[in-house]
Amino acid sequence: MKVLACQLLWLLMRWFDYSNAVGGGVGIETIRQICTTTTAQRKKVAASGPEKYTEAFIKKQIEEFSIGKRHLANMMGEDPETFTQEDIDKAIAYLFPSGLFEKRARPIMKHPTEIFPKQRAIQWDEDGRPFHFLFYTGKQSYYSLMHEMYGKLLHIQEHQDQMRTQGLLPDNKAQINLIGSRWLIKEELEEMLVEKLSDQDYLRCIQLLERLVTLPWCAIEEDYVLKFRKQLPVQSKKQVIEPLKYDERGVAFSTAEGRRKTATATVTVYDNGSGKITVNGDHYLLYFPVLQDREQLMFPFQFLDRLGKHDMICSVSGGGRAAQVGAIRLASARALCSFVTENEVEFMRQAGLLTPDPRVRERKKPGQEGARRKFTWKKR
Repeated sequence: MKVLACQLLWLLMRWFDYSNAVGGGVGIETIRQICTTTTAQRKKVAASGPEKYTEAFIKKQIEEFSIGKRHLANMMGEDPETFTQEDIDKAIAYLFPSGLFEKRARPIMKHPTEIFPKQRAIQWDEDGRPFHFLFYTGKQSYYSLMHEMYGKLLHIQEHQDQMRTQGLLPDNKAQINLIGSRWLIKEELEEMLVEKLSDQDYLRCIQLLERLVTLPWCAIEEDYVLKFRKQLPVQSKKQVIEPLKYDERGVAFSTAEGRRKTATATVTVYDNGSGKITVNGDHYLLYFPVLQDREQLMFPFQFLDRLGKHDMICSVSGGGRAAQVGAIRLASARALCSFVTENEVEFMRQAGLLTPDPRVRERKKPGQEGARRKFTWKKR
């Protein structure tokens, strides 16, 4: 390639010399000026800093997107005012079917705010001097954040030393409650910092945060730590909780069903009881003689600290003793949701009391002695 470029440049110079000698055209000096000018322009562009998308540019792109969206809606026979992004994607897939495996190579039409990435403000003055002292690290926001986190950690340790000097011990209020939230993922942290991070940088940041929350008095920086946590949707809100019903005596009760293997249980839990539990008309101590089954039956009440506060009537059919007690436990936990708060329902869900057990006995396979067991192999 270099040899071919040199040959082309030599031929171009000979042609300019010939045209200069014959017709007074441009010569070798003109070529040098063109090359010098191009090189100087490249240096100026490189010195001006990274390219930024101006507001006028984004505004123009939004106007062109609106016009294209209106034309596309008219082509598809839809109302342009109610033409959503989902309709645009379907129209593009219909009009321009693509067999390309790489998604980035397929035709797209999205809002300019989604296509053009979020840009950081100008980081240097008119003379080209950066404002931030960590500018030349290449990740000034990341290293500033790490420096700030370490400063918070030193502040907590200093406060911890002061409390120990006064003879005070940390309690539960001095810790940060992280239940129901998670750390920001790498993409979310990059969006916050407007910088690209490597996996090592992200891991180092999370490790420093985890070290910070393990300190005894970390609650003094709770607001700072929670900026890097994202709340998880509460799964207990998806749980259908039946409202309380009242009998002729005015006693509140709740009814629920539960299944385990082939057993099906229906329970009715009454409020303001004495802890009486009957299963198919018999006392639960007589119906479940095994201690382990009794513990499973009483676990929802023990978990909520409601032993001796409710009466329960159960009717169960199918399955064995273990399956029946599992079905009653699930049904009683669902019925108790009507008597407790949303936070307690969430604690029950996290403890697995509201999750059905899908495990069943595996069927026997043909040609085998059991579900997994094989026949004993005999040579003769």
